[in-house]
Amino acid sequence: MPEPGLYNFVSDTFHRWVEETPDAAALLWTDGTDDVVISFADMKRRASVAAGLLLDAGIRRGDMVIVLLGRELPWWEIMLGCLQIGAIASPGTIQLSATDIAYRVQASGARAIIAGVASSSNVDAAEIGAATLRFHVGGVRQGWLDYDTLAAIGLPRLEAAPTRADEDALCYFTSGTTGYPKMTIHRHDYPVCHAATGSEWLGLAPGTLCWNLADTGWAKAAWSSLFAPWSCGATILAHHSGSFDAEAAIALMERLPVHALCAPPTAYRMMLQAGLAGRRFPSLRHCVAAGEPIGREVVETWQTATGIIIRVGYGQTETALLCADRVGELVRPGAMGRAMTGFNLAVIDEHGHLVASGAEGDVALKVVPDRPLGLFACYRGDPARTEATRRGDWYLTGDRAIVDGDGYFWFVGRSDDVILSSGYRIGPFEVESALNSHDAVLESAVVSSPDDARGEIVKAFVTLASGYEASDALAVELQAHVKAVTAPYKYPRAIDFVDALPKTVSGKILRRELRDQEWGR
Repeated sequence: MPEPGLYNFVSDTFHRWVEETPDAAALLWTDGTDDVVISFADMKRRASVAAGLLLDAGIRRGDMVIVLLGRELPWWEIMLGCLQIGAIASPGTIQLSATDIAYRVQASGARAIIAGVASSSNVDAAEIGAATLRFHVGGVRQGWLDYDTLAAIGLPRLEAAPTRADEDALCYFTSGTTGYPKMTIHRHDYPVCHAATGSEWLGLAPGTLCWNLADTGWAKAAWSSLFAPWSCGATILAHHSGSFDAEAAIALMERLPVHALCAPPTAYRMMLQAGLAGRRFPSLRHCVAAGEPIGREVVETWQTATGIIIRVGYGQTETALLCADRVGELVRPGAMGRAMTGFNLAVIDEHGHLVASGAEGDVALKVVPDRPLGLFACYRGDPARTEATRRGDWYLTGDRAIVDGDGYFWFVGRSDDVILSSGYRIGPFEVESALNSHDAVLESAVVSSPDDARGEIVKAFVTLASGYEASDALAVELQAHVKAVTAPYKYPRAIDFVDALPKTVSGKILRRELRDQEWGR
């Protein structure tokens, strides 16, 4: 047990499984052709080598390390290595553009950036300067430190830093409705609550195999691809691939003993569309979904096809799993489940008072007098935005819901304008900024629009500058422009050219009017 006030996930949780089950599989990595099994003992060695490599390069406790890797095997050893030495790991999606990367390095003061082949060109284009060390994974690259070679000859550092439980450990950049992405900081004790995520939601135990489809750049990967499985002694399945392929996913679950599947609703829809007739998943016992609301029809059709009901979970980048359909509990399709152990989750009014059962209000987490484990520490460098998440003794999630008499939460909508598409959280400001940088665009407003496959998509309303005319060709050009300026997943899949945007008297664009128009409200 750690000393009072101290906690390090690597030494206090992961190493416990190394001691108890050293030869058990910690990670099963596959690219669909080759399978690589890494034991708990070997992962400890790999992580310790990564820790030593970072220390030898001058990375110290409290330094920020941006990690831009997909499901390459080194992602896991690097994340553990950062935690072990007390460096702050900041995972990001490999789809980040040069502009995105430059902002993250500047805002965080990153001491190092670790990237693979998919991201290294954008890192170079970002011109981040010599003060930030660059480690390249997947081959030699001019001007970069060769991570693979250094790891092959490196010596393990077996001791973990005596990190405080309240010390900064992780940094996720999360989109909001205004301004650039916020630096969401989690403490070293953040993983502790994910033991419940693993046991109560994913149904994990030693020897079980957990497959989470979330991108390594999202906080959901911390939930189900790192902390939850390894808090329970389970094996993580990592499928290294490009875009999601429903047929390949189905074949993988037939071939490998996947016990728990964690996927966004979009993936379940795509697998159902691919066809499950005659397909069998003999080891599958738990299916869970998060990231966006899931329709009752998908839940019922999946259960008919597989015999397993999809249980949902709800949380945020700023939190852990707040409420869910837990193992063994009655599932009410369409609901968000009930509050997880350790969280006083409620629906409150504008004064911070509990609303009546069945009444709509703001989803909030009680943070006074006792701060719950799993809640983010702050938005680094932005105390005003951090404070804006509080209402009296409550942390506001920014979502609206009702809670019934049995404690089940029912999602109503988001109180802000953030778009959730295929599990990706997209802030309209970032997309509008990219659109507005094109000479043809005078103004733009970006909102969510319903979509059968993705739940919702990014839709842009654009007024054109003088000398330009609306056309399908221009719409395609604007879409390509957004993909080039920012991460491609943010591009507007639909564009309407309009003469004017709805605004308040003070000139603020009324996104809500446009969003309500799209959703038929």
